[in-house]
Amino acid sequence: MSEESGEDEPPSPSFEERLKAARSRQGLDAPPPLTGRDTGDMGGMSPWGIGLRVGIEMVSALVVAVAIGWGLGYLFGGKPIFIAVFVLLGGAAGILNVWRLFAPRPTRDRKVQDGGR
Repeated sequence: MSEESGEDEPPSPSFEERLKAARSRQGLDAPPPLTGRDTGDMGGMSPWGIGLRVGIEMVSALVVAVAIGWGLGYLFGGKPIFIAVFVLLGGAAGILNVWRLFAPRPTRDRKVQDGGR
C-alpha cells in the first residue's frame, strides 16, 4: 500500500481531460458523415435527373392550381377569374419548390455559430 507522503506522484488528470479522452475513444467527437442534402450535390442526381425534377415540380404545381381554379369556377358559375388567380398561385408555388431545391442549406458549423437556429 502506498502512503501519502512527500513523494512526487504525477497529478491525476482532470475530469474534463478524462471526459475528452473517453469521448474520442467512443468516436463521439467526430462530426457525422455528410449525406445527400448536406453535400450540396443534389443527392447524387445527374443533371438530367435534376432537370426532370424541376420540370415535374413546375408542371405539377400548375396542374393542381388549374384544377382547383377550374373546380371553383365551375362551383361558382363558370367565372374564369378563379383559373387566372390559381394559375398565378400555381406558378408561384412551382417557383418556390424549385427555389427550395436549389437553396443552400445551413451547414453544421453555421448552425452551431448561430446558436442552433
